[in-house]
Amino acid sequence: MGTILVNDQFLDRENGSVDIEDRGYQFGDGVYEVVRVYGGNMFTAKEHLERLFESAEKIHLTLPFTYDELVARLEKLMEVNQLDTGIIYLQVTRGSSARQHHFPEQTKAVLTAYTKEVARPVADMTAGVKAIITDDVRWLRCDIKSLNLLGNLLAKQEAVSKGGFEAVLHRDGTVTEGSSSNVFIISGDTLYTHPATNLILNGITRREILKLCKEIGLSVAEQAFTLEALANADEVFMASTTAEVMPLVQLDETPVGNGKPGEWTQKLQAAFEEAVQKQCGSLAQTI
Repeated sequence: MGTILVNDQFLDRENGSVDIEDRGYQFGDGVYEVVRVYGGNMFTAKEHLERLFESAEKIHLTLPFTYDELVARLEKLMEVNQLDTGIIYLQVTRGSSARQHHFPEQTKAVLTAYTKEVARPVADMTAGVKAIITDDVRWLRCDIKSLNLLGNLLAKQEAVSKGGFEAVLHRDGTVTEGSSSNVFIISGDTLYTHPATNLILNGITRREILKLCKEIGLSVAEQAFTLEALANADEVFMASTTAEVMPLVQLDETPVGNGKPGEWTQKLQAAFEEAVQKQCGSLAQTI
């Protein structure tokens, strides 16, 4: 069944449980992260875990462990589950208390984490995927990686129901991000992506891509772009922890460019693989 982590205890998955009055369960009162693992090593773990602490601070949640204690627990969790290529999912809720909307005076935060084998989506990254375009109906603090994801789920479900891989979101014609990713366009020799404001999550893969752009000579403009700019872009791609650099080759029913991954996108994919190999070692699969 696998081993899970609950605070500082390592338990068989079948023995794990959630209190019915846990505020994460009742209110979505908590934060989470997903860390990618390649070859048994966490990729950009520092950036992910620092963001976890930042998200917790933004909702006035005090985490019951230090950064180093958390790293040690996740490394052990990965080791006991013999995780090679996959993810570590972790979340922290405010804990359990009698149901009330305002924060309880005394609760003990609850950390839970598990591992999962997840292969790299090599076929999709090679061919590219379809996305739909839909309204961004989420709240205005998308910079917090909280457990409140219903708006994201509705958009993702709309995409899946229409044969898409992702939903590209916009607020009154200005593109923000994807339902579970950041979105980028390339026009000429410049990459455009929405600035890291409260309207998007500043993705860890997003940050890595912006660094890689400098290495490959691609100019970057962190500025909002419109649906018209999206429609006229030479290349479009999304990025996330599990999807990496994923080409979007169709938006609704319209092909992007020639309907194939673009040259700059492929260069970024290659640069991303190289960055992973430097930090984690060899990859089981490559594009």
